[in-house]
Amino acid sequence: MIEVQNLTKYYKDFCAVDNVSMMIRKGEILGLLGPNGAGKTTILRMLTGYFRPSSGTIKIKDFQMPEDTIKIKSLIGYLPESAPLYHNMIVYDYLEYVAKIKGIDDKEKRYDRFQQLSDLCGLSSIMAQPIANLSKGLKQRVGLAQAMMTDPEILILDEPTSGLDPNQIAEIRNIIKTIGKEKTIVFSTHILSEAEATCDRIAIINKGRMVADDTTANLKLSAKQSSFISLSLKGALQNDAKTLLTGIDSTLDVKDVEPVEENLVSFEITSSGDRDFRSDIYLKIKETDWIITQFSKESQALEKIFRELTREDT
Repeated sequence: MIEVQNLTKYYKDFCAVDNVSMMIRKGEILGLLGPNGAGKTTILRMLTGYFRPSSGTIKIKDFQMPEDTIKIKSLIGYLPESAPLYHNMIVYDYLEYVAKIKGIDDKEKRYDRFQQLSDLCGLSSIMAQPIANLSKGLKQRVGLAQAMMTDPEILILDEPTSGLDPNQIAEIRNIIKTIGKEKTIVFSTHILSEAEATCDRIAIINKGRMVADDTTANLKLSAKQSSFISLSLKGALQNDAKTLLTGIDSTLDVKDVEPVEENLVSFEITSSGDRDFRSDIYLKIKETDWIITQFSKESQALEKIFRELTREDT
């Protein structure tokens, strides 16, 4: 459906997107994930034809940028991070304006489309309200409706849940998942939990480069394969406890972490091998007068993988 090869974008001497390649299949929901400033918005703007790449190719269906830009734009509905709304208009008038500029000239067809979008995006109760009076979550719904006005095959959404409260995020997420049953969707976010809850696949971007691209299932599997022991102790000094733990085996890596309570010392313990060291750790601590307040083996969360892939020295 969408094929991107060696996509690169420079702003003068600054490389915002660096040699990114990816394939997005028809009917797939792809989450473009990365910290602020990673290059996500620039990639989306190139996919929509708003920016021209410095180099690389974009092919959508049988069309290619820049030769077929107009045809490609007709396949895409786009919701930028700042929804393109006119705050002095009421919702119905705004949608009618959008429909007309997108070529839906027949009045009955416009009305039927408004009904469909109203049901899908939950707009029926606000059609007569001024856009300026709407909450940000409702404004995002109106923005989604304008992006879907012509029933496009592809939806590109830039940070669609940014700045929303948890209830609004859940509402937008459900709309995206409903739309994703019939459309190909690419949306950007810097919140991993949002991508995990919504997407079939996650592509992680950092400093303009692709650092991971896989299904959410495979990323979760990868996370489960990497685990650590979480340990908190009472009555121990940080350095004494760390010395004791590192002395158990040379493969153990003992990392200081912020304790959840005062008067505790806490660690994350990993090993380069497959052996489970919990019994060794317990027996060693049993020889002291320290009290174990937390002791568990935990799977490495996807959030931690994301932090590792996007840390400053990556």
